[in-house]
Order: sequence, then C-alpha cells, then structure tokens
Amino acid sequence: MIAIILGTRPEIIKMSPVIRECVKRGLDYFILHTGQHYSYEMDRVFFEELELPQPKYNLDVGSGMHAEQTGRIMAGAEKVLMEERPDAVLVQGDTNTVLAGALAAEILKVD
Repeated sequence: MIAIILGTRPEIIKMSPVIRECVKRGLDYFILHTGQHYSYEMDRVFFEELELPQPKYNLDVGSGMHAEQTGRIMAGAEKVLMEERPDAVLVQGDTNTVLAGALAAEILKVD
C-alpha cells in the first residue's frame, strides 16, 4: 500500500499525476491531507478541477507557527501510518507537510 501525504496547493497539483496513475493501475493507496492549506481557493478547488479523489484522512492542522504546525502534522501522520502500515510513503516539496510526513515515515521505518 502507498501513502500519499500532501497538504498544500503545490503538492496537490504536483502529486495529481501520481494519484491518477495509482487509480489507473488499480494500486492500493490512500491520500493523507494535512490541512496545511485549507481554504477552498487553496485546497478543495484543486481536487475538484483536477478530478482527484477526496483524501481518506484529513488532519485539519490549519495555520500556526512553523514548529507547532509541523509537530501537529507529524503526530497526526504517525498515527495514520501506524494504523495503515503502508509499504511506501510519497511526499513532494519543501513544506511543513513534507518535512513532517518524511520524518514520521522515517521514524516508523516506512520506505
């Protein structure tokens, strides 16, 4: 199973071809949305316009200081990854979401 972790507009856009390919190939995957971007204009509109499936999980972390936001994302992602036990975690970019998702995956020894 593949976990796709995203949370910002650029991540949604850049991961859309990966998500479409997972759907096309019938791969076992899920989307974990951190909620780093959460307004309609910065988030849901891209799922709609790119015709992407809704995330299985949404951490709804919202705004905050960088360290606080990253910590909330990491804690939430770790819980989801422990529950789902994916074989791989995909993240893309340079945001708090990517840092926290990659750290959670590394701590849990997920590729």
